[in-house]
Amino acid sequence: MTAQAAKKDEGRERPDVGGSRLRERRCIATGEVRLEENLVRFVVGPDGDVVPDIESKLPGRGLWVTANAATLARAVAKNDFAKAAKASVKVTSDLIAKVERRLAGRMQSDLGLARRAGQLVLGFDNVLRALNDKTPPRLLVEAGDGAADGRKKLAGSAAARSLRVEIVDCLSRAELSLALGRENVIHAAVKPGPLAQRLLFDAARLKGFRVRPAADETAGSSPARNERNV
Repeated sequence: MTAQAAKKDEGRERPDVGGSRLRERRCIATGEVRLEENLVRFVVGPDGDVVPDIESKLPGRGLWVTANAATLARAVAKNDFAKAAKASVKVTSDLIAKVERRLAGRMQSDLGLARRAGQLVLGFDNVLRALNDKTPPRLLVEAGDGAADGRKKLAGSAAARSLRVEIVDCLSRAELSLALGRENVIHAAVKPGPLAQRLLFDAARLKGFRVRPAADETAGSSPARNERNV
């Protein structure tokens, strides 16, 4: 990698209010400079394939695209990867779906890590109690296709306590259940820490690649009781 290419990939940094550094990158499709949390990094592999680098760790010059399906589709249609790389590249037809799967997969993996590390609270009643803890959860994880009433109650409880709690709802109950090894997972919460921050980071990107599943409008009193037990 040349010094000039490295400089382009590095982007700019600016201080966050908490003292950390927030890195900015330029989207190859729109030309806009955005925070890294709003983009996905790609690299060109040895065989010329454009490869999603979800964790931003692969070697090579980074090609950054705003984290939504429409912008990525535009980058592919306008041959922006080849233009940015200044080389012939190959883009597979499932690139958008591949990014979505990898983002969702990383979130599922981190939720599993949080459970094993004791950083995750599972089930409506347990989450509600955790909101009263001395160190309350940093984020609420809600199944996007779950009924809305339980989500509203938990969000309302957090607001009543003036808690700074984020809500992540871009995974389905099937994806949450698979990640956590339980059936019908609807409500969970993650305690403050690096895993919570990384889940928020990936959730912000994943939302651009999927529409949140519609709430289960057919859920009646029985499903609602099931949600409280999970």
